[in-house]
Amino acid sequence: LTRLHDMGVGLAIDDFGTGQSSLAYLCRLPVDCLKIDRSFVADLPDPRPRSVADAVVSLAESLGLNTIAEGVETAEQAACLAALGCPAAQGWRYARPMAASALPAWVAAHLPVTQHDEAGPA
Repeated sequence: LTRLHDMGVGLAIDDFGTGQSSLAYLCRLPVDCLKIDRSFVADLPDPRPRSVADAVVSLAESLGLNTIAEGVETAEQAACLAALGCPAAQGWRYARPMAASALPAWVAAHLPVTQHDEAGPA
């Protein structure tokens, strides 16, 4: 993992807070990101899962790591995570699973087109 990290490959601890994920990994592994497990996202904004999500975001922030919330399905969940300072999310609210070949068309249909200055950089 260290060699991959040194080559510029970003590493994430998936499903953080459940199963085999451990706080010890944060000290031993060269990770860049914690992914908040969907089990904590599903019941947002209820107080207990909100507290767990807030703790993961704060922990990641204090360690200089990114945070991604998994399983975001509703606007309410997305708003709660944004209020907690979670910078990224994934889930069916944004897109259903798709074949890699479908991704370019999805991106073209969903991301805003930026205008480029004809004169180029100043």
